[in-house]
Amino acid sequence: MRDLLPDLRSRCAAGTPLALATVVAVHGSAPRDPGAVMAVDAAGTVLGSVSGGCVESDVYEVAREVLAGAEPRVVAYGISDDEAFGTGLTCGGTIEVLVRAYTSEAELADLAALLDLIAADVPVAEATVLSGAAETGARMVVRATGVHGTLGSEGLDAAVADDARGLLEQGLTGIQWYGAHGRRRMQEVSVFVRTYAPPPRMLVFGAIDHAAATARIGSFLGYRVTVCDARPAFATRERFPTADEVVRAWPHDYLEATEVDARTVICVLTHDPKFDVPLLIAALRTPAAYIGAMGSRRTHHDRLARLRTAGVDEAHLSRLASPVGLDLGARTPEETAVSIAAEIIQHRWGGTGRPLGELTGAIHHGVSS
Repeated sequence: MRDLLPDLRSRCAAGTPLALATVVAVHGSAPRDPGAVMAVDAAGTVLGSVSGGCVESDVYEVAREVLAGAEPRVVAYGISDDEAFGTGLTCGGTIEVLVRAYTSEAELADLAALLDLIAADVPVAEATVLSGAAETGARMVVRATGVHGTLGSEGLDAAVADDARGLLEQGLTGIQWYGAHGRRRMQEVSVFVRTYAPPPRMLVFGAIDHAAATARIGSFLGYRVTVCDARPAFATRERFPTADEVVRAWPHDYLEATEVDARTVICVLTHDPKFDVPLLIAALRTPAAYIGAMGSRRTHHDRLARLRTAGVDEAHLSRLASPVGLDLGARTPEETAVSIAAEIIQHRWGGTGRPLGELTGAIHHGVSS
């Protein structure tokens, strides 16, 4: 949804009817995760993707039908060997897609309000009925301090809002089941809860060429990127145009004063002990998802010795990815940034880092083969 924000907001502002097709469930291997969106506007323009091209043509036709007045509905796409060139997923998985339209002034205004919250990085969740004893397509927007809309009953609204806030806190998206009036552990109503937490942070320390390339790839991956360096001549907006912010401060002072959560990734690219050691001591105390430090093997061993002398124990040192990045044979700053990004992705999803051609089983981790 974030990738489509400018286009969707402009259509809402112009009052242009549109249909949104959203992946709500994935079974087995599939190209896109739950929450992936494809939009079709009244002129037939397509934005986004739900499968990387496998089923878009059929979803387009469903979207056009819904725009023409058909009821919202959930459509499923799978594949079998004898259907490999028909409408379906060549990867062998199954996806379920909710298609619903926004055509009236009120519906477009409601969608625009949600898009504005997402654009402003306000934590928000959208709950939509998929099936069962409630109206398919009924939706409710949930924030920390209130809700907008209804799923059809007070009890269902209360239960879904409570669960949506919990999912939002964890950054999770998925289907929840309820009784018709909100009782949990029942299977009468399925509700898709899509959460929009602010983008995770990437903190890049050291205003060097490698940092510029890392900042660019961090932005491409959807991180909110901060570059920090104590040297005014290096920490400039001109050198880091793609970063969300450039900070001039001693790295450890900045890190101790800024927000770091379990989704934050920290890239220490200074390879200078006077910066590295106090910064890494502070970093290893945080709940950051990933902490990587650049340097040669010699720099790495010297850094570990300095950290041990400073009192950092082995449990904390085991969290440090150093030397940073996967072994890709990278030489240039851009290649090194790809190496760093690859390790961050591997760490996030539990990949092996080996060529897929050498492996068997599911390509996407966390799903069955």
